[in-house]
Amino acid sequence: MNYRTNPKNGDKLSALGFGCMRFAKDEKEVEKQIIYAIENGVNYFDTAYIYPKSEAILGRVLAKGYRDRVKIATKMPPYLIKKYEDLDKIFNAELERLQTDHIDYYFLHMLTDVTIWIRLVKLGILKWIEEKKQAGQIINIGFSYHGGRDEFKKLVDSFDWEFCMIQFNFLDENKQAGKEGLEYAAAKGFPVMIMEPLRGGKLVTNLPKEVYKVWDQAYVQRSPAEWAFRWIWNHPEVTVVLSGMNSQAMVEENIKTASQAEANAFTAADFELFNNVSQILSEKIKIPCTGCNYCIPCPMGVDIPTCFSCYNDREIEGKTSALSKYIMQTSVKSKTSNASLCSKCGKCEKHCPQNIKIRDELINVTKAMEGFYYKPTRFIIKKFMKL
Repeated sequence: MNYRTNPKNGDKLSALGFGCMRFAKDEKEVEKQIIYAIENGVNYFDTAYIYPKSEAILGRVLAKGYRDRVKIATKMPPYLIKKYEDLDKIFNAELERLQTDHIDYYFLHMLTDVTIWIRLVKLGILKWIEEKKQAGQIINIGFSYHGGRDEFKKLVDSFDWEFCMIQFNFLDENKQAGKEGLEYAAAKGFPVMIMEPLRGGKLVTNLPKEVYKVWDQAYVQRSPAEWAFRWIWNHPEVTVVLSGMNSQAMVEENIKTASQAEANAFTAADFELFNNVSQILSEKIKIPCTGCNYCIPCPMGVDIPTCFSCYNDREIEGKTSALSKYIMQTSVKSKTSNASLCSKCGKCEKHCPQNIKIRDELINVTKAMEGFYYKPTRFIIKKFMKL
């Protein structure tokens, strides 16, 4: 395993971090994957208060003699903090779930602009942070970010943060905080953690044939995932890259890549390959949804991530395949979850890290996926499923 040094405190952190948002359903398999990762050098595990069962599962595994071998990163959701007492309520629940007396890297989760931070300051969070750090319960305090470049810089400069996390991948190089934000934070001595390296899997699954043709032109054959990870690790400003691993094969492949990838290793030919792939994908992916699920549950029951995924698949798999998938996943269940159920309340948009205009996009999904062929196709599929 390659390690990168936290410039703030000297911690040697594994280049690959284990993202715990998308655990496999079988807890025994999860335990096996976590232990394998630790035994093979991964020492950074990232979870959050709002990830279902994630903190508790991670805590149970680490309590079996592994806690002192890793750094735990978890997150407090600012939108759940309405009063000062909520800070302790959430933090103490996290300590209990994780079966630990301290958090190594504690995030304020999904800050999108300075106004959120200012609101927390008015509630007294500066005093709270100082108390937790003096008590040794929080070792490092930072924030995870989804928003524009300028707001990111303001946040970086708003407090004596000890680390941050941004979304960064070869398709989003100039989006959100982007490369400019990465370099800005690193220049100020920040360790920068990276999330969504594969754009929620969009950079590695259901890829257009044209993308595979580009990768086939490379001087060395690598999987799309390996190329995507190597692109990020090529940046020396990056400290840890998270991967939401949920299979043993995925854990093994990513550890192998993390053990080989180095900074500043790419050639001009490598960058040209990425430029070509980015151009193809940018034309195909209509909605930049990563499938994080922060937008759900929807009051009307719309499965927003699935609707967007099927809509994007129209450009890659074709209209017929995408429509069948859309109907199977949203419209033949006892409780339907298709796009036209949207009441335009806007609740979802407040939680979207990608700042997607969800209501507008659901209208587009409805027009594309619930047109003339929708009802007869749904009828045929329902009838077939009863056979």
